[in-house]
Amino acid sequence: MRPSLSPTFATVVPLVVCGLIVSVLVWRETGAPGFLVGLGLALLPVPVLIGVFHWVDALAPRPWRPLAFAFGWGACVATLFALLANNLLVSWLTDDPATIRPTRADTLELTVIAPVVEETAKAVAVLLLFLHRPRAFHSVIGGVVTAGLAATGFAFTENVLYLGNAFTQDSADGGGGMHSGTLVAFFVRIVMAPLAHPMFTVLAGIGLGLAATLAPHRPPSWRWLLPLGGLALAMGLHSAWNAAASLSLTGFGAVYGLVMMPAFCVLCWLVASARQRQLRVVRKTLPLYAAAGWVAPGDPEALASLRARSAARRRAREAHGSTGWRAMAGYQAAATSLALLRHRAERGAVRPDFVAAERELLSRLAEHRAAVTPPVSAP
Repeated sequence: MRPSLSPTFATVVPLVVCGLIVSVLVWRETGAPGFLVGLGLALLPVPVLIGVFHWVDALAPRPWRPLAFAFGWGACVATLFALLANNLLVSWLTDDPATIRPTRADTLELTVIAPVVEETAKAVAVLLLFLHRPRAFHSVIGGVVTAGLAATGFAFTENVLYLGNAFTQDSADGGGGMHSGTLVAFFVRIVMAPLAHPMFTVLAGIGLGLAATLAPHRPPSWRWLLPLGGLALAMGLHSAWNAAASLSLTGFGAVYGLVMMPAFCVLCWLVASARQRQLRVVRKTLPLYAAAGWVAPGDPEALASLRARSAARRRAREAHGSTGWRAMAGYQAAATSLALLRHRAERGAVRPDFVAAERELLSRLAEHRAAVTPPVSAP
């Protein structure tokens, strides 16, 4: 019998192949100098964006492999699909002058084709992870984080293309200074709107996250209406942003101030509310495990406080260095995940693997608790 491919190998190889194809396409488009400049500039916001989503996911962090898959999907697969699909659709629309004029085709690409194609391609990463790792979607935060990282990967590759093209055009025109295309592209894409793509796709992630956490008594239609509604909102916001690029500076500023910023603030409020809800679930659910002796009596209240969690990690570091800090962080993450798992079960959303998942989390809890001194709830 031939040995089967490992899941990691079967996942990584397609991503790498798509990444190589995308790199070649972008290199041919921008040239070597433009590619290298675009790559260097596009890398700048990536650590910051990854840090943002790491903070969002900090209470019950997901394993790094599915998150790396989401980023890789966005940077490689979604980008390749978008490049090919956008070009094919635009070519089809402009081949026949009687169908649509080229100038209108450009507008159609920006405001309809690109938002639909790109948001669909990025959202597929969230859907795949939901289907293959449903345990990671124990709250809306799961959809936010996976969607945000997929969009961060997509934005990274797209920025390489746009910034590289701008640099190549500036080099050909002899342009530079404050009015160079590279500077303008850098200011708009890296300074003003580094969260643009993540913000669009997070809407689709929220829809899928809500569908994943619905109680069984909800109408079944909600499970597909919510993801489709989130995807439609992502496409609409993306379309508005692309349309703003063709407006005057005043029009662009109006869209930025009246549409993008309010949408960003609403999303921040939703994420903050979801994190607070996780803490409330911890406070309500963990006493059950405290009564069984799995956690200390004072830990449920301490684990429901961001300040107490931070203080406990600091004490663990002071007592045992980085090993103690990691043990405390692992204990807190396992306890939070356990509370969220139990909460979903109590609401009727019991997964077939509930017993195995609970046993695994209890094992992790005991392992980390043995290395946690002083306890979480220490004064």
